[in-house]
Amino acid sequence: MPECPKSDRPHPFTARCRGATHNPPVRFEAAHTDPFDDGWGTLDALAEAPPLATTLIRDASRSAISWNKSPDLGFDRAVNPYRGCEHGCIYCFARPSHAYLGFSPGLDFESKLTFKPEIAALLERELKRPGYAARPIVLGSNTDPYQPVERRLKLTRAILEVMVRFSHPVAIVSKSAGMLRDLDLLTALAEKRLVRVHLSITTLDPGLARAMEPRAATPARRLDAIAALARAGIPVGVLAAPMIPGLNDAELERILAAAAAAGAKHAGYTLLRLPHELRELFEAWLAAHRPERARHVLDLIRETRGGGLNDSQFHRRFRGGGAYADLLAQRFATAARKYGLLERRAELDSTLFSPHPGQAPARQLSLAFL
Repeated sequence: MPECPKSDRPHPFTARCRGATHNPPVRFEAAHTDPFDDGWGTLDALAEAPPLATTLIRDASRSAISWNKSPDLGFDRAVNPYRGCEHGCIYCFARPSHAYLGFSPGLDFESKLTFKPEIAALLERELKRPGYAARPIVLGSNTDPYQPVERRLKLTRAILEVMVRFSHPVAIVSKSAGMLRDLDLLTALAEKRLVRVHLSITTLDPGLARAMEPRAATPARRLDAIAALARAGIPVGVLAAPMIPGLNDAELERILAAAAAAGAKHAGYTLLRLPHELRELFEAWLAAHRPERARHVLDLIRETRGGGLNDSQFHRRFRGGGAYADLLAQRFATAARKYGLLERRAELDSTLFSPHPGQAPARQLSLAFL
C-alpha cells in the first residue's frame, strides 16, 4: 500500500489518505448530519487530525456464496470475504451497497469494513450440499479480496485453500499485488486449469492513481504482479476499468500495451458507472482533485449515458452508448488486437470438483458398458 503523505487534503474536511471527501447520507435513513463551521475552528482542527482509522466489524451472515442472475455477467456465483474496501477507489460501483448495512457509501465504505471470519467453513458446508453443481466462483465481484486487511486476516487465502481441496474452479479480480502471497495455491490451481486472474489497472500515472485509489497498489506494482503470475503459468489478464471520459480514457492503449508486455494474455474494459450516492461522491472528488476538468468530465459522461450520469440497463451499463462510447469500444478492439490480447480467456475445468476431498470425482458411466 502506498505511503500516506503528511498532507494531501485539498480542503479541511477531506480525510487524509482516503478516496471519498465526505460521508453522504444513507439513502434509507431520513436523518443525516452535515459538518459546518461553528465559529470555534472545529473544521480547522479536523484538518490536523490523524488519518481516519479502519474499523473491522464481524459479519454474522451464515452463507458464503452470493448468487446472481444478471444477464450481462459471465458468472452466476461469487464469494466476498469483505464488504467495504480500504483501497478507497472513488469510482467503485460497490460503494452504494454499503448503505444496505446502514453505513455511508463515502468514508464509511473505506473505513468500516465487515468481514466473515468463518467464511472458509461456510463455503465448505455449501460445497458439500447434495446437488451442488460446480461452476467458477468469482472472488472480487464486489470488493477487493486482496485489500490491505487481507494481509492480517487471510480470509481469501482460506477460501483458496478450500478451492484447492475441493478442486473447484475460481476466477479472481483484484488491483492488488497481495495475491502473490498466495502464489503457491494459485499455482496448484493453475496446474489443474482451476484458476484465472484479472488485474485491474485504471491508470499508469502514479499521481492520478494516488488520488483516485489511494490505498491500492501502485500501477507499477500491478504490472509486476501480472509478470509474476505469467511466469508462474497462471492465466492472467488485465481490466482497464473503469475508463473515465476526459480523465483516464486517453491511457487505454498505453495500459493494454504495458499489460501485454508484462505477460497478460487477454483484456477487458468497462465505462465508469455512477449509481446512487456514487454520483455525489464522484462530483465532490472532481471538485476537490480536478476542478479545472470537472465540468468537461461530467459532460462527457452524460454523453455516454443518454444525458444522465448513470444508466443501469443490462448490456448497456458496462459500455455506455453514443458516439464517444462507440469510439472507446473501437479503440479497445484495435489495441487489444495490436497487443495480442484477444486470446480466448482460460476455460476453467469444473469436472474435477469433488464434494468429498480426497476422493475422485464421480463420472457418469458410458452406455457402452451397460
